[in-house]
Amino acid sequence: MKNTFINNKPLFLEKALHWANGFSHCAYFQSNGISYPYQGFDEILAVGVKRIFSPNEKDRFEALSAFHQNKWLFGYLGYDLKNDTEKLSSNNVDHVLFPEISFFEPQHLLFFKGNEIEIWSEEDVVEQIGKTESDLTQSKLSQPQASINKEEYIGIIEKLRQHIEDGDCYEINFCQEFHGEIENVNPIQLYSDLNKLSPSPFSCFQKHHEHYILSSSPERFMKKKGNKIVSQPIKGTRPRGKSTAEDEALRKELRSDEKELAENMMIVDLVRNDLARSSKIGSVKVEEIFGIYSFQQVHQMISTIVSEKREDVSAFEVIKNAFPMGSMTGAPKIKVMELIEQYESTKRGAFSGAAGYISPNGDFDFNVLIRSLFLNCYSKTYSFQAGSAITYDSIPEKEYEECMVKARAIISLIQQGA
Repeated sequence: MKNTFINNKPLFLEKALHWANGFSHCAYFQSNGISYPYQGFDEILAVGVKRIFSPNEKDRFEALSAFHQNKWLFGYLGYDLKNDTEKLSSNNVDHVLFPEISFFEPQHLLFFKGNEIEIWSEEDVVEQIGKTESDLTQSKLSQPQASINKEEYIGIIEKLRQHIEDGDCYEINFCQEFHGEIENVNPIQLYSDLNKLSPSPFSCFQKHHEHYILSSSPERFMKKKGNKIVSQPIKGTRPRGKSTAEDEALRKELRSDEKELAENMMIVDLVRNDLARSSKIGSVKVEEIFGIYSFQQVHQMISTIVSEKREDVSAFEVIKNAFPMGSMTGAPKIKVMELIEQYESTKRGAFSGAAGYISPNGDFDFNVLIRSLFLNCYSKTYSFQAGSAITYDSIPEKEYEECMVKARAIISLIQQGA
């Protein structure tokens, strides 16, 4: 382990990401300096592999626990791991074919603290990074194709409202996919451009062989530090205004919207129940409810729920007991996941799963994989998805508009290179 001071961090980081991209696996996390309760991601770059997680077991959470061995692990949990925890299946069309789970123990670790870097490596990585040339390839992706058109979307929302009226569920997160083909791609430049368009506190770039995740997620799934567990579901969205006055009016409108408040409250209750499965009795508390936070593209309503982990529960059981997250499913969770499979036309895959890192002592931090672009450089395909929470009071046209607001940054990113 050694510490290094860098004078030009943006240049060093650009070179470091291109260097990292030369390995089969890498992962970079950052918070963009955005103020957030319990902070966003630590800034870490993990590169190369000592070990790769290759699970055969039915319960891949248990297998990941065995693989941990008190080492740093980096990767993601795909949405379809729901099939490990419940009697569910995933049979819809899959355009990017991501593994359902992927983690690795890295060869090289760089922890950024301002302009200081703490390096864990047996090699002189600073010298290697210094010699790395940036890839100047321009990305060219085909225009995104929607998995369903607006008319089909509105018809499905009406059917979901009928399910709610019939008492099958209270709230369901329904998503639609946009996909296309890759002509040329420079994943580092694409991630950098996405991060400029939509900086977020849970931003990450991951490479797993030919699969890339470029994420500008504003949402934390769950964080564990010591015995403290933190979950911060997002429910409630408004676009940013074109003027200061309009922007403030949209913030106030979000904070007072009865439907958005009800959505948020339902998911807060669901998260409380999920955390209670892993926590000491009486320790689950809602620290903040209906907090309004502003990002470059949107205003979001975010609540913070905390608890204290029970001694007999492992870090991996904490994750399993709350996965997949309530904000991307709904209530009651199992019935809603059945309806998601029935009404969504494409497989979620890594989308609405969680990307993050696990430390040697079992602390972890995971985002919710939303506002993210997924690339398969072998099949030359890409995919991203956007969704919204449907309640009985939902107005289908407004839900459609909300999806398009959430997809705006990635659509803009793709059109820049078109």
